[in-house]
Amino acid sequence: MSLLLGLMGRIGPKFNRGNLRALRPAFDAIDSFLFCAGHRTDRAPHVRDPNNVKRYTLAVVAALLPIIAAAVYFFGWRIVAMIGVTYVTGLAIELGFAMFRKEALGEGLLVTSLLYPLILPPQLPFWMTAAGIAFGVVVGKELFGGTGRNFLNPALAGRCFLQIGLHADWSSLLFGTASASGVSGGCAGEVCSVLIILAGVFLVLAGVVNWRTILSLLGSFAILAGVAAWASPEAFGRPGWTPPAVAAWHLQAGGLLFGAVFLAADPATSPVSNLGKWIYGVTIGASTFLIRYLSGCVEGVMFAILLGNVAAPLCDKIATHVHLRKLRYEG
Repeated sequence: MSLLLGLMGRIGPKFNRGNLRALRPAFDAIDSFLFCAGHRTDRAPHVRDPNNVKRYTLAVVAALLPIIAAAVYFFGWRIVAMIGVTYVTGLAIELGFAMFRKEALGEGLLVTSLLYPLILPPQLPFWMTAAGIAFGVVVGKELFGGTGRNFLNPALAGRCFLQIGLHADWSSLLFGTASASGVSGGCAGEVCSVLIILAGVFLVLAGVVNWRTILSLLGSFAILAGVAAWASPEAFGRPGWTPPAVAAWHLQAGGLLFGAVFLAADPATSPVSNLGKWIYGVTIGASTFLIRYLSGCVEGVMFAILLGNVAAPLCDKIATHVHLRKLRYEG
């Protein structure tokens, strides 16, 4: 590793001048991906350890690798091709923005380009895959300033564009996908609930995602689904199933688990305060229930999380208001 560090140090100055200067953002991205930040902050907040944003990014990538392997197992190497199309398209766009702004290349694309193909039907044409990630990166992130400044999840914005803007027939693409014991049909990353749960536990223990968001989202949805199955078994239940069994089945169906772990808990698009995270999770869980049960949409998780992204600042504002009222009461 020391040899690689020395090599990067020797070739780094070459990107400060001449024709290579335009590629400085790409070099910085590779350098900071391999090593921790090489500079000290001159004012607060100060970084006290190497666990920076890129280290968090690596943790998410590590959590996604088993899920990608499962997707390849059930749907074939086409998943890898879709990931390749996503990376090439997204990287070209983000590199262009970085060069135009003369800024370092953001590390967010590393995760976005893995998440995005996993929330798509495996049979989706490659040109639609490219169109969706292009929309997600440009409209969902770069127009708002890039990684960390976006209020919408870029991967979800890209899928929403495909489903609404290009009128993709998601029903025909989703039905008939691979399913077997221990897995559920759906998009590429939704086929193995066990791996998603294990990934969620890993990310929570690593401090990458907040357990409050995941628990409130899944808990609120499960409660509403169970109550609905108890109140109206004919409309919301299943023959011979108890309300808890119906709720458990719905928790594993579609992209609810995947969305709760990898999309809703995204630090860039979720609230900052702990109370805000509870409100945010309940908002998404309740919205998913309403869309799934009371609309003709195949899957409501995507729209519910995007709604939660928009409402995230409001959730923090409510939490701040509650906290201030508590302080005034105690004073």
